[in-house]
Amino acid sequence: MTSAILVINGPNLNLLGTREPEIYGTTTLDDLKAVTTAQAKRHGLAADFRQSNDEGELVTWIQDARTSAAGIIINAAAYTHTSVAILDALQACGKPVIEVHLSNIFKRESFRHHSYVSPAATGVICGLGAQGYVLAVDAMADLLTKVKT
Repeated sequence: MTSAILVINGPNLNLLGTREPEIYGTTTLDDLKAVTTAQAKRHGLAADFRQSNDEGELVTWIQDARTSAAGIIINAAAYTHTSVAILDALQACGKPVIEVHLSNIFKRESFRHHSYVSPAATGVICGLGAQGYVLAVDAMADLLTKVKT
């Protein structure tokens, strides 16, 4: 039986590939889903890959992960910098969390330098584009192996 990891993508990530390609590249959300699910499969994990522009839906998914997922990989996008609700849900979840961003948020506008997700995250990966998702899956697989032992 495989373990499931929840991969959450926040607002505007449905526009990847066309939105600000100079920042986010030309990789689409479907491309990210393909590399993420393939990497998860290599580790014997199932990736439940989702995207929403609705903060409340993201919170509900995180809450549901308490019983349906072994861990969470999250790119909360703009909600990273604004959402105490997402922070609270992640902290209540009690699962390992990897925060991921396609761009290096520290090379961007100063308001992007603060993350409400980070206090709940086991680790943060940013600035590596689609490779960040692959690395997040690798890190999650390692974390879940350590939890089992």
